[in-house]
Amino acid sequence: MIRLTSRFWVDAYLARLRVFDIPAFVVAHGDDTAGAVLVKSSTLDGWAKLYQRSYDLLEDTRRWDVFVEGAEADVDASIAKQRKFDSDVWVIEVEDRAGRTLLGEQGLT
Repeated sequence: MIRLTSRFWVDAYLARLRVFDIPAFVVAHGDDTAGAVLVKSSTLDGWAKLYQRSYDLLEDTRRWDVFVEGAEADVDASIAKQRKFDSDVWVIEVEDRAGRTLLGEQGLT
């Protein structure tokens, strides 16, 4: 299986979000080739979820799992903690009152 670079995936993800008029921002620019990607979903009411991509050994697939959710300040603290030990991580912030991230859509999983 061919792996996409992190930069290519992030650019494609941001383009897909723009098609649906969902605002998103690169909060932390990680390693272009192999940096992990975290997606923060903010519903603009003080609450947020942080998604990370994980590998399911039983199903031999990759999927997006909620890493942490709750008050936005707590999610931001978790991101800061992650960035302290992994400077190559990308952080994308998606702002949508309905909580749409499109992470389950074809081509993004």
